[in-house]
Amino acid sequence: MTEADFVTSTRTFYDAVAEDYADRFRDGLAAQPLERAILGGYAELVGAGGRVADLGCGPGRVTGHLATLGLNVFGVDLSESMLAIARRENPGLRFEQGSMLELGLPDGGLAGAVSWYSSIHTPGDRLPDLFAEWHRVLAPGGHLLVAFQAGDQHRHHDKPWGHPVSLTFRRRRPERIVGLLEGAGFALVSQTVREPDAAEFSQHAFLIARRPTAV
Repeated sequence: MTEADFVTSTRTFYDAVAEDYADRFRDGLAAQPLERAILGGYAELVGAGGRVADLGCGPGRVTGHLATLGLNVFGVDLSESMLAIARRENPGLRFEQGSMLELGLPDGGLAGAVSWYSSIHTPGDRLPDLFAEWHRVLAPGGHLLVAFQAGDQHRHHDKPWGHPVSLTFRRRRPERIVGLLEGAGFALVSQTVREPDAAEFSQHAFLIARRPTAV
C-alpha cells in the first residue's frame, strides 16, 4: 500500500524543521496553566501507571510532562528528526516511528491516547479512519485527549525558519470533531475551548472522550 501524500508531506515538513520547532516551543507548557490543568485532569482519569500513547509526539515535550504525572507513556511520530530530539531530551522514555492511521499496536492495549495538535494535518475525509484506529487501540474505559486549533480557516505555513517546505495546519469546529468521535464509538467526557492569547490567531479546543465499557 502506498503512503498517502499528506503523510509524506507531513513527515518531510517536520524532518526539515525539527530543531527549530523544538527550540521555539521548548518551554511552551511552562506558560500554559490551562493546558497543564487539562493534562493533569486527563492523567487522573487514566490513573497512575496507565499505559498511554502520545500520538504525533513531536519532540516529546508533552510525552515527558505526562510521564511526570505518573503515566506509563510512550511517543509515536512520523518524523525521525523529531524522534531523535524526543529521545535526546527524554532518555528514559520510549519513542517509536509510525503513523497514527496505522498504529502497530494490539486491539484494546492502551489505557489512554493523546493527540496534542497532531490531527491537524489529516484531511477531513480521513478523520473517521483516524478516530476508528484510536478507538481500536484503546481498552474499554480508556480515555482519549485531543487538542487542536478551533475555527474554520486553515493556515498554510510556507518556508518556516527558511526551510524549503510547506504544510497546511487545519482548524476545526469542536462540535464537528465531537460528532466524528461519537461516530467512531467514543463518548464525550469534557469539552474545553479557550480564547487566543495576544500572539495567537484562533481558539484552542481540548476534548476528552472515553471508549465505553461493554454493557
